[in-house]
Amino acid sequence: MRIGIGIPNQVRDVRASVIPAWARRAEEAGFSTLGTTGRFAYPGVMDTVALAAAAGATTTIGLLSQVLLATTWPGALLAKEAASIDGVSGGRLTLGIGVGIREDDFVVPGHGPRDRGARMDRDVATYRSMWAGEPVPGSPNPAVPAGGRQVPLLFGATTAAAYRRMARSSDGYIAGSVPADLASGAFEAARAAWQAAGRPGQPRLVALNYFALGDPDRGRANIADYYAATGDYQDVVVNNVHTDAESLREAVKQFEALGVDELILGPGTDDLDEVTRLADIVL
Repeated sequence: MRIGIGIPNQVRDVRASVIPAWARRAEEAGFSTLGTTGRFAYPGVMDTVALAAAAGATTTIGLLSQVLLATTWPGALLAKEAASIDGVSGGRLTLGIGVGIREDDFVVPGHGPRDRGARMDRDVATYRSMWAGEPVPGSPNPAVPAGGRQVPLLFGATTAAAYRRMARSSDGYIAGSVPADLASGAFEAARAAWQAAGRPGQPRLVALNYFALGDPDRGRANIADYYAATGDYQDVVVNNVHTDAESLREAVKQFEALGVDELILGPGTDDLDEVTRLADIVL
């Protein structure tokens, strides 16, 4: 199982200038992937901006949005953003997407919270066609430079429709930032949907958890703030923040036992030394 690290772009009032240095240090430490978490209505750095900054600061580490709120974007615009980041990184992006749950994130007129699932289906078709070099809808010109590729897609969510969409239209599944015993059911549902859809092999499975080592109290407070509008889920996430070596190593062991391909550990603070602290424990 590979171990990745999140970029602190979701930390409230993050020092944006730390992101390139964070990316470089994570690559030097040997993490497999840099992940972003993001939303519009929050004082952080946009996931696409953080991913682009990380792409420019590194050369080999993978890049993943976990998950980007796809239905808050016009489909053609996100398709070009993703293809651009993938291109400048040399093909290192995986686009993890979800439908979004917080109404205040739907800031683009015509892209509100209603009919998100149907809109995502249409948008994924737009991504695929544009990444194949077809013209932008309504234009004779393609938006993606020649030589691009189909950016790998991962989906997150826990409804039956979401699992079917994942199996039909993506390369795998991202679980929420919950303990392994809670994530196991989601991974099994993803595998079952994949098999039911007649897909060969197995879906790529990515697990997410949070950590806060240097300042556990501040880290938990930041994560609680980010998930403040999610009801009981907030407590599940905050209570699962890893603050010591024993807890982190146990989480790695449990997710590995589930057959997960990758575990990405997201930071609760933007303290650059957290990268080294985490690497010393899990790598």
